[in-house]
Amino acid sequence: MRRRKARRYNAAFASTAGRRATGKSLDAFLVSIGVVALAEMGDKTQLLALLLAARHRRPIPIILGILVATLANHFLAAWVGAAVTRALGADAMRWILGVSFIAMAAWTLVPDKADDANPRYGHLGVFGTTLVTFFLVEIGDKTQIATAALAARYDSVLPVVAGTTLGMLLADVPAVFLGERILRKVPMKPLRWVAAAIFAAFGVLALAGPLLGQT
Repeated sequence: MRRRKARRYNAAFASTAGRRATGKSLDAFLVSIGVVALAEMGDKTQLLALLLAARHRRPIPIILGILVATLANHFLAAWVGAAVTRALGADAMRWILGVSFIAMAAWTLVPDKADDANPRYGHLGVFGTTLVTFFLVEIGDKTQIATAALAARYDSVLPVVAGTTLGMLLADVPAVFLGERILRKVPMKPLRWVAAAIFAAFGVLALAGPLLGQT
């Protein structure tokens, strides 16, 4: 009888833990989509997508290059973010995340310039050019740093990378297919303010976690 009760308890505990883990992963995925999609609007990698589309007029290789480059870049960033969290501990990481998110909020309000996203690697072909340029331009970019911070916040890699990659594609694929004419009609400034507000909210929540009873 005791063994039966123990098995039932263990099964119920495992089921509850599984549901919590699934919910946390879903939250990480959805939040990552929204944050990066907004942060990418007007970013230099979106400008790079516009430039490549205008120059080569071959959307499929460009989109595939963006996908592969983003997966590689963001997986590296997310792995580093999660590893740093485990190494430093929750208290130290809470302060780092809080300050980082607030800094990201300010950085998001600064528009990028097309000249900053115009490297040339024509000998690599369209796919190779897109892959190399997106990977290099994304290094140190706000969306890469946001990926590392989100992975650190949720202590999760795959859901965050999936979300940030999808967010990048949601912002950049229209730039490739529809071009600058459509994006000119999208008000970038309000989108930057929304993204900045989200980053600032994450920063405040991270710093105020103990007061709010969060771990």
